[in-house]
Amino acid sequence: MATNETNEQAPAATSDKNSRTKVGVVVSNKMQKTVVVAVENLVKHGMYQKYIKRTNKFLAHSEMPEINIGDRVVIEETRPLSKRKRWNVREVLDRAS
Repeated sequence: MATNETNEQAPAATSDKNSRTKVGVVVSNKMQKTVVVAVENLVKHGMYQKYIKRTNKFLAHSEMPEINIGDRVVIEETRPLSKRKRWNVREVLDRAS
């Protein structure tokens, strides 16, 4: 019985490690069940060694209709849901005021 308990917990732990997550800000919620999330990251310039902000926009599936522009959310990678939508909103970290 002890082996069954460890086997049940092991796949959940590996799937959490393999799932990619990003934190970003919602910039559009005009579509049905889809939000656009802008994710900022810092990239070091090759010559000048300064850090530059780069912004990528991701379309994310959202079953929660209460997500508004300016909310800070966590998105996780999932199977392709449409041509450009490969992310799912996991949780809302901060609400916009």
